[in-house]
This record gives sequence, C-alpha cells and structure tokens, in this order.
Amino acid sequence: MCELLGLSANVPTDICFSFTGLMQRGGKTGPHRDGWGITFYEGKGCRTFKDPMPSCQSRIAQLVQEYPIKSCAIVSHIRQANRGAVALENTHPFTRELWGRYWTFAHNGQLTEHETLDTGRFWPVGQTDSERAFCWLLNRMESSYPTPPADMTPLFHAMAAWCRELSGLGVFNLLLTDGEYVMTYCSTQLHWLTRRAPFGQAQLLDEDVTIDFQQETTPNDVVSVIATQPLTQNESWHRMQSGEFNLFHYGERVLNGVAAS
Repeated sequence: MCELLGLSANVPTDICFSFTGLMQRGGKTGPHRDGWGITFYEGKGCRTFKDPMPSCQSRIAQLVQEYPIKSCAIVSHIRQANRGAVALENTHPFTRELWGRYWTFAHNGQLTEHETLDTGRFWPVGQTDSERAFCWLLNRMESSYPTPPADMTPLFHAMAAWCRELSGLGVFNLLLTDGEYVMTYCSTQLHWLTRRAPFGQAQLLDEDVTIDFQQETTPNDVVSVIATQPLTQNESWHRMQSGEFNLFHYGERVLNGVAAS
C-alpha cells in the first residue's frame, strides 16, 4: 500500500514539517520505496515534483523538504508499487485539466478489473489502476456536468458515490483537489486534523523534529492536514470510517458524510 498526505489552508502555507515526516516512510521507517510526488497549487497554476526514487534518498524530496513553497492546497503521495512498473509515469499525484482548471488526484489501495473502467477522452499515460480510476472519475464528472457547476456541493456528493463504486473493486482511499477544494474518501484508512489558534507544538513520529506553530502562524490561520497514518505523536488525529468522505475548503471542513450505496 501507499501513503497519502494532503493540506488545505485559508492562507498559503508550507508543508515542510509534515513532508519531513512522510518522506522518512519512503524507504526508511516504511516500505514505500517505489517513488513519491507532490503537487502545490499557486493561483490557477500548479507545480509538481516527482521521483521514482525512494523519498528518503531523493535529492528532489530533500529540496521540497527544505524549500518552503506556500500553497492553499497540496497533495502528496509515496508509492509501494502493486500495479505498473516503478517509473515516473506511474508516480502519483496525477493531474488533468477539466473545465479550465487543474485537478490533482492521488490514491492509496488496489483495484481489480480496473481495465474495464470507461475513461472516455481521458487516457491514462502509465499502467496503474490509480490513474485509470482518476480518468474514469473525470469522465463521470464531465458526463454529468458538461459545463462547470455553479454549486460544487452536488458534484462532490456525486463524487463520493462514484468513489464508493470504485471501492467495490478493492481498496480506494483518495485525495482530490482543484486547488480550492480538497476532497478525501476513505475505504480503509485515512486520518485528518485541523490546526487553528491557539496553536501549540507538534512532534513528528518518524523523525526527531518538533515545531512550535505559534511562531509560524497568525491567529487567523486555519490549516487542515490529511494523512494515511498520523504524522505527529502529540496531536489528536481523527480517523475516518469506511465509506466516509470529507470536503475541505480553504482549511475548513465544509462537507462530511457517508457515501450513498
């Protein structure tokens, strides 16, 4: 299995602290040695760093860890390959354009019969079940909404139902964002927390690193972090239930529920 990391914030925020913990699991404290990637949104654009090397050994991962790129929406992933070769084209996250905006997707799990998923005009580049599932979701989105919906809430409720459909093919834990909204869907394992004033200290589980968020934030900051497994040892992480989805909008959780069958 792979591991996911996401961020949603009301002000541009760096993820150096959390990413420092995640990258240790890519071959050092965890078995996820088959590549890693991270996407940051900046305005209407996004920048992505990927490497098929283990994140704990990657010079590019070291750059991301030390270079505080600030964003309101971030998706990251470390890979333990089960579908597709260890190669750059099979490394998450994946990004495609729909409705004039970039959508970014990362998946933890494994799907059977994924070859039967109809992806329409969205063609996978690599061989992973994850990228095909992403293309299938985009096809469902475009088929259901030929033009961008004025109200995004019905779309994300539909997305949760589609995720539940995919989870019927196996394990499907998801992170999805368009740079404004960050959606999570839990099939087996996903955690989240929201940091807001009064801020305190946090200590990583996988590295001897502690941060005092009070020194790094303002009283108005709201930052939500999503991870497969908790990254810190002294904060209260919420574990999602099977079939549960969350929608974050600039740091705040604005939608939560269990996907309809």
